[in-house]
Amino acid sequence: MRIFKIDGTQISEHDALAAMAAPGACERGYLWLSLTREEFRASLPQVQEVLQALCNTLLLDLHVSDLLNDQLPSRYDYTSQYDLLVFRRLAATNGKEPSTPPERPVRGGPSVLRRVDTRPVGFAVFDRVLLSVHPEDGAVRDAFAAKLLAAATPEGRGAGPVLDVRAVSARIPSGPADLMLRVINQIVDAYLDMRRELTRQLEHWQAELIDPHSRFTNWSALMETRQSLYHLDEICEDQRGAIQDWIDSLETLPAPGSPAEQRERELVMVRSRDVLEHIERVVHHVRRLEQNAETAVQMHFSVQGHRANDIMRVLTVLTAVFLPLNLIAGIFGMNFEFIPLVHKADGFWIAMGTMGAIAVVLVTVFWRKRYLARPH
Repeated sequence: MRIFKIDGTQISEHDALAAMAAPGACERGYLWLSLTREEFRASLPQVQEVLQALCNTLLLDLHVSDLLNDQLPSRYDYTSQYDLLVFRRLAATNGKEPSTPPERPVRGGPSVLRRVDTRPVGFAVFDRVLLSVHPEDGAVRDAFAAKLLAAATPEGRGAGPVLDVRAVSARIPSGPADLMLRVINQIVDAYLDMRRELTRQLEHWQAELIDPHSRFTNWSALMETRQSLYHLDEICEDQRGAIQDWIDSLETLPAPGSPAEQRERELVMVRSRDVLEHIERVVHHVRRLEQNAETAVQMHFSVQGHRANDIMRVLTVLTAVFLPLNLIAGIFGMNFEFIPLVHKADGFWIAMGTMGAIAVVLVTVFWRKRYLARPH
């Protein structure tokens, strides 16, 4: 469990959750309550107490069940007091490249797509509180918390004055909604970082499929990869639908009463559209990979068919060359007493010369027609 109090350009981390519900504990700024699912299940009464003290409302039972559900797809819901957003993130590597990337792609197929494993992250956005419920590893939370603490002013960490407060304030979320969108943006960037490994390994498969001299046998792995790509496409579509519903709900809110609130609303809208654009880039890339895989398979069968046609063409030409020779041999092999050239001393050589001349003429004709040309 990690608890952050954000007030302007200052950020402080607290250890006790119950202390946040005390009067005067959070008069200014807002809180970020970040818990894993087990911590949220164990600390649910204390979380509800903090929400009641700061926001005068409680989480609904159905939304509590959604936050505790480890298999829920990306979705958006809302009440008059808060918004609920569930967003699935990569679970295995968190979108990070391996520390020692392989020099050559895995021959058995893209390892990153052998099983696209994702876990939902739940967000409850209140006016003064952001409640986020993460998987057990908490990788996204810890990574963003480190970035958030690094962006705080030195006053918040007990150091000297900051040089440029405006630069620091631009790196610190202005509210719970802005904080949620920044965390989601980091999750989406993990999907974007996965593109490099996907492209490298699938390009290896494409080269192997198109190569006419290779015998591709990993069809089961290829089918599994295609299914993984379809699954990843569905995940990204759910993400896009959830963010689009969030944007639609923001557009239906009444107009803010002050310029500061108007600017904060516009900032949240801009960041929401930026997250949606990142998700659409992931969807576009995944679909392009699907098309590339389909095209590579079709080109593979086209190359194999062309190779079979070349083999059949050579066999047909050889058959056509030897067909008149077999005819001549069959004629002279008939059991007749009187056959021309049979009783002559040079009849054999005349027949052999005639057969050789016919074979040379046919090979020349077929070569000029490119029936025996070597493919480039």
